[in-house]
Amino acid sequence: MKKALILGVTGQDGSYLADILLHKGYTVHGMVRRSSTGNTRNIQHLLDDADTLDKRFFVERGDLADPTSLFRIIQTVRPDEVYNEADQDHVHWSFDMVGYSSDITGAAVGRLLEIIRQIDPGIRFFQPCSSNMFGRCDEPVQNETTPFNPQSVYAIGKVTAYYFTRYFRETYGMHASAGILYNHESPRRSTEYVTRKITNSVARIALGKQERLVLGDLSAKIDWGYAKEYMEAAWTMLQQPEADDYVIATGEAHSVEEFVDEAFRNAGLNAADYVDSDKALFRPANTSVLVGDTTKAHLKFGFEAEVRFKDLVKTMVDEDMALESRRESR
Repeated sequence: MKKALILGVTGQDGSYLADILLHKGYTVHGMVRRSSTGNTRNIQHLLDDADTLDKRFFVERGDLADPTSLFRIIQTVRPDEVYNEADQDHVHWSFDMVGYSSDITGAAVGRLLEIIRQIDPGIRFFQPCSSNMFGRCDEPVQNETTPFNPQSVYAIGKVTAYYFTRYFRETYGMHASAGILYNHESPRRSTEYVTRKITNSVARIALGKQERLVLGDLSAKIDWGYAKEYMEAAWTMLQQPEADDYVIATGEAHSVEEFVDEAFRNAGLNAADYVDSDKALFRPANTSVLVGDTTKAHLKFGFEAEVRFKDLVKTMVDEDMALESRRESR
């Protein structure tokens, strides 16, 4: 039975990975950092499962900012695979948290890989990176050879993480792979992110709990995919004979305005009656329209996004409608 360590297991991606790996027969250790909000919503189903908790799923206390906790956990668990889903992953927040975002999203990956190298360089490692690394570029579709031109502190951190991953792979022969993941969404996103902010607001407006939805740049176009699919791809990368880096995307872009219209349409509402745009919510620096070319991943392990834009929006709206309805009935 394989053992996996997921850093950031309470997040969208980490929680989906836990579900996927448990389904595949792994023992899963999930690192959880202390938080005043204590947000374990995404893994609550695992914490409540007496047949899984402390039998096949274990919670480890630690923090990506604390190398001693990382060393202790990896030394004790001795995982076959490590998935680093812990970072400061909010682009807008990164403009206001330059030092923290640079360290946790970028430099911490180097510390983590060095710890793995010292304990057991045979451990396989997955590092999620971001389409934001391409930033402003002249290529209408990006692949693994497209030059990076980051336009946010978050993206700069991810470029650092990417190069650390490649460095440890090429220098020490470690099985370390980076997934250049385009935006991926799900009902497990927090409402700080625009897609979940939209779908949650749609549900609340439909139920009479909210009157307006205020957003930033509605014209921004984004390549949106389904988070669970992308985490399946992350696992598949670590099963390859040789480590490598792969773009994971849908290959099509839709505007925030399209997302808004589709979300309201799924609730039987007209978006124009409820939505405002506020320039205060615009980013200080914008990227080009980023669309991913997944040819390499398709040829190597058959990746192809199956959940498309309209299905993704519908899934998120339906989940938020059900969530808000449950809250209303309490």
